[in-house]
Amino acid sequence: MDNKDTISVLNDLIETSKDGEKGFRECADDLKNPQLKTTMNQRAQDCATAAAELQQLVRTMGGDPETSTSTAGDMHRRWVDLKTKVTGKDDESILNECERGEDVALKSYRKALEKDLPMDVRSVVERQMQGVQRNHDEVKALRDAERARS
Repeated sequence: MDNKDTISVLNDLIETSKDGEKGFRECADDLKNPQLKTTMNQRAQDCATAAAELQQLVRTMGGDPETSTSTAGDMHRRWVDLKTKVTGKDDESILNECERGEDVALKSYRKALEKDLPMDVRSVVERQMQGVQRNHDEVKALRDAERARS
């Protein structure tokens, strides 16, 4: 895989991380439970940190790092906004949408790891994917707990 292709993969993951940051922040804004709000804000910060790390890798490789969210992520957030206006914004529904966002992030990281990435880049992507998996599992557990309370 050449440098240009690696930078492209990293920029896709930056968009994914930026999507996660924005998605978690919007979830935090909509959630009623203060503990859930805190957790989602922490996950948003984790995504911002991941994006910054990937941006630095792109710079190190001589590329221009992505700085914005993806069009698909923006469309998903608009769909969630519309859906919650119709169905209501209960915490379980919001956590459901957060989990869907993390499903997309996992898919993006798995796709990146199918590529022949340089070892230093691969190790960062693998480590970050473990964080995405933890986020996914945590959101799913919180959603299940919220469902059990309902």
